[in-house]
Amino acid sequence: MKYHLPALLLLLVLATPCAQAAPLQAIQGDVLEVHLTAQVARPTLQCLGKTWPVMAAADQHGWRGWIGIDMKTRPGDHTCRWQSPATELDIPLHIEPGKFRISRITVKKSMAEFDAATLARIRREVQALKATYRMHVDASPPVAMQLMPVKGVESTPFGAQRYVNGEPRSPHSGIDIATAEGTPVQAPLAGRILYVAHMYLNGNTVVIGHGHGLVSVLSHLADTRVQEGDRVQTGDIIGTVGQTGRATGPHLHWSIRFQEARVNPHRLLALGHTKP
Repeated sequence: MKYHLPALLLLLVLATPCAQAAPLQAIQGDVLEVHLTAQVARPTLQCLGKTWPVMAAADQHGWRGWIGIDMKTRPGDHTCRWQSPATELDIPLHIEPGKFRISRITVKKSMAEFDAATLARIRREVQALKATYRMHVDASPPVAMQLMPVKGVESTPFGAQRYVNGEPRSPHSGIDIATAEGTPVQAPLAGRILYVAHMYLNGNTVVIGHGHGLVSVLSHLADTRVQEGDRVQTGDIIGTVGQTGRATGPHLHWSIRFQEARVNPHRLLALGHTKP
């Protein structure tokens, strides 16, 4: 997948009254890592109406923070801010619209048009899934992903505008990876299992909370091999690839929420493979 921006955007700033910060640049669905090179008490990082996670830099000289850009964040100019008792620095942020492709699928009528009972079930499941995005999980690792849950062909990319039986649906909030049914699915990062369920549209689904508001949703599994509350390590098997729910073939749907922002998994993989 190609991007117009580097895989990792770093901002190095000095916490002085006259400090100047070059604007950050991003696309919809991006995740940015930013640095504050200042010996100050733990600062906050605010952007897009949210407070984002901050950790001490690996060399203990300053701070690292991460910002998630939702796939529908308004393109244009925004302002982020580092703030502590001794520091206040505004950072210009410019967001470009993502270039998302069109995706069309044809499914059985029962998977595209719903009676009242089915629609009520879908809404309950969506609400249960959304609740996991706000669950607290203790964690210390940086914001990143360490590996792909499975290897295969990316059949539907992040952000694709979906048409189901010719009707427009919500944009694709993750990536679909087509591979053989029964292929083991690995946890892309350590965390706690927040949700395991058979959902009408998503099929067998496992949700992993990684901490810092970072949540992986893995769907259409043939089977699940974890329970809610389990702790998993990076690479642990959480289930196998299937085609349960609304699926036209065996594949894994992997989506990520970062502080509830819908972000591209590839951006977090890029962070995971960049040295601090």
